[in-house]
Amino acid sequence: MLTKEELPVCPVATTVQLIGNKWKLLIIRNLMQRPWRFNELRKSLEGISQKVLTDSLRSMEADGIITRTVYPEIPPRVEYALSDLGESMRPILDAMEQWGSGYQDLVRSQR
Repeated sequence: MLTKEELPVCPVATTVQLIGNKWKLLIIRNLMQRPWRFNELRKSLEGISQKVLTDSLRSMEADGIITRTVYPEIPPRVEYALSDLGESMRPILDAMEQWGSGYQDLVRSQR
């Protein structure tokens, strides 16, 4: 999690700092459906590199947005899921989806 000193003054800037890149938003979108394994996420996010996915997941876990569960199986199974804090972002992503759908409709109607 960010320290008090690292928090931007503006709440919008705080949100952007935590989830303000393409990949983090798309990871959260997927995790809103169900828990996912690493390779499932990588395959579902066309164009993401293994390093970017790893870094994004680690960052969101450190910020408390997602949880990482390791199951003691052979071979080990690891799942990523939204934490309660991450789940609280659902209305934000729902609003983004609604706005994006409206924009897509507008663009399609103008062609």
